Amino acid sequence: MPDAEHRPHGAGELCPDGAKLYEQALREGRLAAAEAARAPCLTGLGLLHPAPGDPARLEPADPAAALTRMLRGSRSRIAAEHRREELLVERFEPLLRRYGPHAAGTGAGTPLLRLHSGVQRIDQAITEAMDEASEEVLCVQPHAWPAGQRGETAHDAAHGREQRLLDRGGRIRTLVRRTTAHLPPVRAPHERLRGDSEVRSLDEPTDRLLVMDRTVAFLPADDHGTLALEVRHPALVSYFVTFFERLWRLATPVLPEPVRRPAPHGLTPRQRAIARLLTEGHTDAVIADRLGMNVRTARDHIARLAATLGSESRTQLGFLIARSGILEPEEAAR
Repeated sequence: MPDAEHRPHGAGELCPDGAKLYEQALREGRLAAAEAARAPCLTGLGLLHPAPGDPARLEPADPAAALTRMLRGSRSRIAAEHRREELLVERFEPLLRRYGPHAAGTGAGTPLLRLHSGVQRIDQAITEAMDEASEEVLCVQPHAWPAGQRGETAHDAAHGREQRLLDRGGRIRTLVRRTTAHLPPVRAPHERLRGDSEVRSLDEPTDRLLVMDRTVAFLPADDHGTLALEVRHPALVSYFVTFFERLWRLATPVLPEPVRRPAPHGLTPRQRAIARLLTEGHTDAVIADRLGMNVRTARDHIARLAATLGSESRTQLGFLIARSGILEPEEAAR
């Protein structure tokens, strides 16, 4: 019977007792089924499976393959939350736009959801909300500023309102795409700011998002930058904040300049991201699109990764990535 002291936990988690038993199974090559019953999560996570011809004995799964599978499930859950966010906005937008002005808003005559059309109107609405903020602005900026006069105008307006917030003692946290974080058009605007401004990078950030003082959020409403949704519904804004905080914990510090640590396994963060997408079975074109680079650059990185691991084929490369441990969390490698 299962150990009565085993504490319930999430379906996708490995408890301390389970971790010890899994290590024992790896060390000894087997584990008695009765002993494994102390930690049901081991079989639930597929870390132990029945030995052929002996149901009373369990054998451990390869740790590299198990980790890759579990990480894939974690990323799928994050992607599912993002899709749920988009679906909620899509379903509620027409209702709140139609009935919002007549419902109980966040203030007199303030709708919970408002659609802004046109670049100038969007910029004006963001500036007004930013000038009302006094504590913190959360920003996801996956792309560099547009080229030309439009980009320069947008940059100047953004710098002015951001600096005013910092001068009032506020804070700004920004997420950018890892492949563009080193580019001058991305770094320069943040390096010019004076105050509590911090930038981190992700391989695959979400689309653009702005949240001011955790009370109002702005997000794109089309693919051309001409429609934006202003959200003041407390539940939706809280959801955006929670999602941002999860991404922030996964991101890599960019500014202020972090102390550089040796790259785990001698691989750069970009190569690790490519390795992860390779184990998920994506093509070169999809990898390039997901990481914001062209296909040729992606293939160059894949070739260097294959050379580093000594792979002679695409199939072998996936196997070597899983076995090498390069996809393990960086904290575990330090």
